[in-house]
Amino acid sequence: MSGDDIPLITAARKGDANAFGVLVRRYQDRLYRTVARLVDNAEDARDVVQESFLHAYQALDSFKGDALFFTWLYRIAVNAAISQRRKRKAALSIHATFGGQGGVEPSDPSERNRPGHALEQAEREHSIRSALRRLSPEHQAVLVMKEMDGKKYEEIASALGVPVGTVRSRLHRARLELRELLQESET
Repeated sequence: MSGDDIPLITAARKGDANAFGVLVRRYQDRLYRTVARLVDNAEDARDVVQESFLHAYQALDSFKGDALFFTWLYRIAVNAAISQRRKRKAALSIHATFGGQGGVEPSDPSERNRPGHALEQAEREHSIRSALRRLSPEHQAVLVMKEMDGKKYEEIASALGVPVGTVRSRLHRARLELRELLQESET
């Protein structure tokens, strides 16, 4: 896929907005999934992804090509999501919701599900999301990138611009803190 990006990047640098549009369509869904987990609000996630693409377009000349275009773009988006979360957390009151979503659909809506399964699943997910929101943006970012996106330590380090050791340390602390928060919510 990265080989396909090079001609598009070259064309976009020359002012071809359609070429950059192809890159947007290629990567927007992948970025949205990650950003949505980080900011925990669908509208904010759309804004962050849009801002990330705008920033990437404006900074396209600074893309050196020593990493994949998606890795570069992913780093921009994750940093923007962390910034958004910091801003939101500073201005946030106790109005923490699921971003307008009313609940979680069960993964198997058939009649075979035992009664109460969907409710238990929704409560479990709510507890995890609540605990994730209480983590620092840095801890939340590494946890989401590693556990939910399946990124390798090196990819996370590159995306966040920190050493691999820092990623490991943050991930360890994030897991411990998340475990404590989940245990607190159970009591």
